[in-house]
Amino acid sequence: MGKYYDEIPEFLIVWIKKQHMFWVASAPLSPGGHVNISPKGTADCFHVVNSRQVWYQDLTGSGVETISHIRENGRVTIMFNAFEGPPRILRLYGIGTVHEYGTQEYEFLIPPETRMPGSRSAIVIDIYQCQTSCGYGVPFYDFATHRTKIIRALDMKESCDRASATAASTEMDPRGLKAYWIQENLRSLDGLPGLLTAPDSKATFISVFDKEGPRPILRRLSSREGNALTSSATLGICFALGVLVTTVLPRILTNIGKFGMFTNTTT
Repeated sequence: MGKYYDEIPEFLIVWIKKQHMFWVASAPLSPGGHVNISPKGTADCFHVVNSRQVWYQDLTGSGVETISHIRENGRVTIMFNAFEGPPRILRLYGIGTVHEYGTQEYEFLIPPETRMPGSRSAIVIDIYQCQTSCGYGVPFYDFATHRTKIIRALDMKESCDRASATAASTEMDPRGLKAYWIQENLRSLDGLPGLLTAPDSKATFISVFDKEGPRPILRRLSSREGNALTSSATLGICFALGVLVTTVLPRILTNIGKFGMFTNTTT
């Protein structure tokens, strides 16, 4: 059975902070418009202000649906799933506000030292209802790590804008992030306004991203590789047991004989 709350209970706030991803759902008012669901999984981008307000750092993408829908009607739903431990689905229903890159509200929430490359807005959501449901149908998943490709790609785009600013150029670099915003983020699929001020912002992107940081290499094992690993593990266990038997067992038998534990006591 689902449970409803007028605000986020403390135990759910603690649980939210342990999650690695969430989904954002929004829709236009037009009955023929596109309903949008966006997965979000960047580390440290979701924040709980209090039991009635949350916000997240919105990174640049190829679309701008959530921003456009919030601008039109404010409606937005956040969903979390439990992929480990007890099952749970959590939905946060609220009214959203968009603060674009370069605005005072954005910079208050996201100072340069915490801004991620490609960050285009802060989405603040005032919660009016919180709901949990069983989540029995959600499978288990093991979290490996957050992807870094989008961060590196967006940092490269920002580097083009930084170079233009350093050269005091009056022209926008077509390879830069602001040019990408103009190309991809001004309108939603249904033609609703997206970014309004960020593309023309005079703020300069500041890089705090370590390009030399370690990049985990992730790939799915083939069935052959998986079987090989299993066989290797089994062989290792058998070898260890063999060593144990050949070295420890003779000592045990010697000690048993020394104390006469097998002495025949029958007459």
